[in-house]
Amino acid sequence: MSNTPMAANPLTRAVLEIDEYASGLGWDQPARLFALVDTARLRVQEPGLAAQLGLGDEQESTGLTPIEQDELPTGKQLDEFLGTIAWPDAVTGCALTVERLMLPPSAEAQVPQGLSDAELTRWVAEHPERQEVRMTVAVLRDGSRESALRLREKDTPTEVLTGPELVPGLAQALAATFED
Repeated sequence: MSNTPMAANPLTRAVLEIDEYASGLGWDQPARLFALVDTARLRVQEPGLAAQLGLGDEQESTGLTPIEQDELPTGKQLDEFLGTIAWPDAVTGCALTVERLMLPPSAEAQVPQGLSDAELTRWVAEHPERQEVRMTVAVLRDGSRESALRLREKDTPTEVLTGPELVPGLAQALAATFED
């Protein structure tokens, strides 16, 4: 990913690489799940796969390599699906990219009471202040977290917001996939 900014932290680099990949696919995409593996370990243990992924010896020997997993099942809630995942020991972390609609905090007081999930979804989708956002959230087995947020209306690499606590609920759900 040649346009990915060089971040000091390998987890931040992986999140930005996934964000750039998702950006290249365009908007209105399904959620995508990635395993994060140690790049140096991958080169040693799976040289054929490393070569397929373009991880030649001349590249940096530290870092994380995102490997996209099979498509997420349709018709199943994301939190339910994440509850079914168990990762092998070779997987250092995982990441998820997902698109959602969000409202500014000022709109919270406007939410009508007693709406069903479907009604709330429709209400948010019709709200004039809604924002479409792509969230990329990653966690490592050691508890490290990183996130990237990209607004559809500001869809440029320089407008991507990063930070470990931007989407804490999703980060917690991903971290739970590593619990025994």
